[in-house]
Amino acid sequence: MSDSILVNYRLQRNIGDVQAHSHQEYEIYLFHQGTCRYLIHNQIYDLEPGDILIMDGLALHKPNVPKGSEYIRSHIHFSPDVIFPALKALGAINLLDVFSKLHHCIIRSSQTEEIQEIETFIQKMSKIKNNNSISQYEKEWELKTLLIQVLLLVNRLGQKSSQKALTEKYDKAQHAEKIATYIRDNYAHKLSIDLIATELNLSKSYVSHVFKEMTGFTVMEYVMATRLQQAKYLLEMNEEKTVQQIADECGFESVSHFSRFFKSHVGMTARQYRKKRLAIYKRSEE
Repeated sequence: MSDSILVNYRLQRNIGDVQAHSHQEYEIYLFHQGTCRYLIHNQIYDLEPGDILIMDGLALHKPNVPKGSEYIRSHIHFSPDVIFPALKALGAINLLDVFSKLHHCIIRSSQTEEIQEIETFIQKMSKIKNNNSISQYEKEWELKTLLIQVLLLVNRLGQKSSQKALTEKYDKAQHAEKIATYIRDNYAHKLSIDLIATELNLSKSYVSHVFKEMTGFTVMEYVMATRLQQAKYLLEMNEEKTVQQIADECGFESVSHFSRFFKSHVGMTARQYRKKRLAIYKRSEE
């Protein structure tokens, strides 16, 4: 059960070539130090030390860290199903509203003591997670208890200072967000940089340059990542749809192209992925 709560405390820079990705778990991310421009869905955040990102995980997200830059962060991934019974017993299920209703946001607060307290809880969770001298039963409940404390603090800070989007966006960030929004609204259609530039009344070279600079990956990489994310969703949630139908609906040029792309990026075929995800759902219902 404790494997459903993953904790990393003060990770150093070594992120490699991180692709835009999504996941089933909720995430609490605390930025400590360095330089990072973070893309979530179609929002871009230039992070400052002490910033907290809240994500439901399903939104496509990716850190963009300049080469040679310091990048220190902590994060917690957890399944809402794991903590829900404990929150229900406490009458505190609304602590998950920030994930289920906002989906993602940034908390930038001047309440340094509370941010330090969150960091302390994450550190304790990390130590418990890696402590092999205690039983899985003890580990599970200690992690849940500390996670609830983190959720309480996050919600308290969020009520004071959460931002769905930062108000002072400069032009490059605004343009990159518009490009991301256009892609997410039109991924099912045939897309090209020329078309996107024309639709947004921008030059082709500017679209390519500003999106790469602000997000860390190319326009077409983001197009394909968005299509892949939607395909994974349909494989799980629409069991009656065939792989051919999903490939067509997600904008892939052919089912063979979709199959090759899916396997190279997910590590298994689309059918294997569907079988694996459906098996997880069935186990959770038992």
